[in-house]
Amino acid sequence: MKKYFLNLILVISPLLLFSQKKQVDVMTYEQTQDINYFINIKNNTKLNEYITINGNSVKLGDTLFIGNPTSSSSFSTSYGNAYATQYGAALSSSTRATNRREFEFIQMGRPAGFGSILAASGGQGPTMAGIQYKNEKVRVEEMKVYHKGSKKKPLNVLIILGEINGRAFGINKYMTVQNTEFAIESGELFLLNRKMTRDEALVKLKEAKELYDLDLMSKDEYEKLRTELAPIITSKWNNEFKKRINSATTYILKP
Repeated sequence: MKKYFLNLILVISPLLLFSQKKQVDVMTYEQTQDINYFINIKNNTKLNEYITINGNSVKLGDTLFIGNPTSSSSFSTSYGNAYATQYGAALSSSTRATNRREFEFIQMGRPAGFGSILAASGGQGPTMAGIQYKNEKVRVEEMKVYHKGSKKKPLNVLIILGEINGRAFGINKYMTVQNTEFAIESGELFLLNRKMTRDEALVKLKEAKELYDLDLMSKDEYEKLRTELAPIITSKWNNEFKKRINSATTYILKP
């Protein structure tokens, strides 16, 4: 009987350890979508490395670059001015509308950091990074996963970014990439030695076609490049991305 229970414990222990694991060495995009895998992963589980759907690797300590913002917001400011007339004081006012380009998937601060708490206390939503951070060199400080709802929902990968020299981004020490896959594919976040995106592949192929039509590239060179780029352009993920990015609800963690 004792031997039976000992064997049972040896079988169950790894499963219990896995279900309680709060750090994973490597996780792939496919695993974040596989219910047989992600149902055993708890919110706030940390990653050492993440492999994107296109096979790009993101590791702790990696140097990345902030790309181009893909969203914008607008706000209005009213100005008042008092002046004197023959009938007494009068007040005039004017309103100026301002458009601000900002990032769709990169938030200032940690999900529950100081800057986020200040914004929440003022009745505001998360502050997204502005265009001033375009081309900023950043470092991967931390990676975490959260379920998009209950534990039966797929995982979302968050990346915490720090300034490359340890300085702060204004009042925020960090930035948070709220949706890693969309941030990379949209060009808001650039990985070093990353694989080419669909838009980049299309541009390169169109340029090659122009050179071919001008007899500045041979048919063999063009066909070789076309064969190399075709899988990137026709991949299921890349074809669906434009539709999904317009309708997707970014999973924002509130403090």
